[in-house]
Amino acid sequence: MPLIYFLAPLTTVLIWSGNMTINQLTVDAIAPSSIAFLRWLLALLVMTPFVLPAAIRHREEIRRHWPKLALLGLLGMGLWQGLAYVAAETTSATNMGILAAMVPLLTVLLSALILREPPTRGGVAGGVLAFIGVTVLLGRGNPLSLLQLEVAYGDALMVVAATCYALYGVMLKRWSMKLPPWVMLYAQVCFAVLLLLPPYLMGPMTPVDSQNIGLILYAGIPASIITTFLWMRAVRQIGASQASIFINLMPLFSALIAMAFLGEQVAGFHFIGGLLILAGVIMAQTLTQPLTVARASTNKRSRDKTSSAKQ
Repeated sequence: MPLIYFLAPLTTVLIWSGNMTINQLTVDAIAPSSIAFLRWLLALLVMTPFVLPAAIRHREEIRRHWPKLALLGLLGMGLWQGLAYVAAETTSATNMGILAAMVPLLTVLLSALILREPPTRGGVAGGVLAFIGVTVLLGRGNPLSLLQLEVAYGDALMVVAATCYALYGVMLKRWSMKLPPWVMLYAQVCFAVLLLLPPYLMGPMTPVDSQNIGLILYAGIPASIITTFLWMRAVRQIGASQASIFINLMPLFSALIAMAFLGEQVAGFHFIGGLLILAGVIMAQTLTQPLTVARASTNKRSRDKTSSAKQ
């Protein structure tokens, strides 16, 4: 496989990691409800001249599936990013990057629940390992502090946000729609803008100025449109499973960018929690043998042994 094929997912994850720092920079510069709405409004305005004609041609399919598209827009664009902007007020970019890297693992677990995909050895073992890592991270190195509900509000919100995005991916797989990728994205963005409009109007409505215009531009174009294009290209070139492995680099990229631009310090619990989560995610993606197969093999060996003993 040509090495240039890995450039698309690598660049995507790098931009996503940079967006964790952007989330931090939005604090005191623009209200979460404002940037959550304005970024997708900007993305919609940029996409409209190119995608609207195709969307009109597929309007019957969009009308048929609009409730599903609306829910996808809410999960993947409204809640995933909206909660992240609120989380940035009470947690660090490093923590956000580590917790966002849980998305592939959460996707495996939700697929088992919703899509009835059989749980895998890696999914179960990796889930336990990653859960321990999350408790280390949320407890700031002391998991027992969680028993006293000593969890940063922003960290808890990022767990919810990551779950929303994992659910977005699962429902995207479950609902089959005869729409081109860009038209499907465009429809979701339209619904996201509509759903984010009421919180924006209820305020506080931060005016666009020189302090926050760059943040909106980054969130609306590179982190929304360019990453979508690159990710679709990556999935087409190397496959969804191999592309998702690059998400494991988010904690590293997020920490390095936060250290360079925000002066954040990485503590020991970041390494321990991050490594446990990373190990859990890798296990879930590589140990894909279904538990049912493993259980059937065990039962078969037991029956063979019993039969041999009787003979």
